[in-house]
Amino acid sequence: MAATKGTPPRRAGDANKTHPTAGSVEDFIDTVDTSAVRRADARVLLAMMREATGQPPVMWGPTIIGFGSYHYRYSSGREGDAPAAGFSPRKAQLVIYGLTYPPGVDRLLDTLGKFKRGAGCVYVNKLADVDLDVLRELVGTAYVHMTTQQLDSLQSQKGRAQRQEGRG
Repeated sequence: MAATKGTPPRRAGDANKTHPTAGSVEDFIDTVDTSAVRRADARVLLAMMREATGQPPVMWGPTIIGFGSYHYRYSSGREGDAPAAGFSPRKAQLVIYGLTYPPGVDRLLDTLGKFKRGAGCVYVNKLADVDLDVLRELVGTAYVHMTTQQLDSLQSQKGRAQRQEGRG
């Protein structure tokens, strides 16, 4: 990760800036600077992810709502914890984390509906654009994967998944 002006580069021992906080998930959703539709979608995701993971929601940093956690370790020596499943109701889109890592997930993503794929997440304008049953299955599949695999790093995991699917 490149450093920006005034920000020192991260080193292997540096603490991860995204960690669980005592912030209220409900207060965050109520006050996030976004549309009423996005806040309503956030409440739907909150219930869906709680049910699919069996975990309570926790604020990770100031803007991510996470469910459960997993430990990661990069070849550089940097390691930390991250939400096993999570989302963030951003002003431009809903960001849903962790859905693209499990092997074989492309068959579900192909039927999800309208979204943009990121490295480890999907970007959705509104939940009306996607099939909620498929999303629920994706969340459950991703959560199980993230909490039952030995994760050396998400980048090596992504490469492994692509090789297993014959794409890399």
